[in-house]
Amino acid sequence: MWHTIIVLFMLAQDDDEHPVPEELRSRFQELVKALVAGDFQLSKHSLSGIAPIEADTARFIQGQISAYGATLAPLSDQVWDRSAYRWMDGHWEFLVDLSTDAEAVSDLALHAKLFDGPSGRIEVWSVHVP
Repeated sequence: MWHTIIVLFMLAQDDDEHPVPEELRSRFQELVKALVAGDFQLSKHSLSGIAPIEADTARFIQGQISAYGATLAPLSDQVWDRSAYRWMDGHWEFLVDLSTDAEAVSDLALHAKLFDGPSGRIEVWSVHVP
């Protein structure tokens, strides 16, 4: 929990886009590994600081990944060159580009929120092409 609080203090609360901090990248990497394994509700993986995904949202995410036409892969290091976050009226909004078996950085992106508060859990709300 203390790690989460420290990270929250590090995140900017302004109108600019910022690179995803190193301290949060491992959380997103673990989250995407669960999606790669087919755990779209994040129910089969113990992921610290990440909220489970509702069944309807998980089905939507699975459909978007399937419709993209390439197999989801663990995040490459190159995704961090384009991935970003920004403050959005009470929470941080993250856009993390995803990797596939065909592209180190695809057009498919993970969309997530991180609320300011003691829980500090990442909540995935979509995967789609922005």
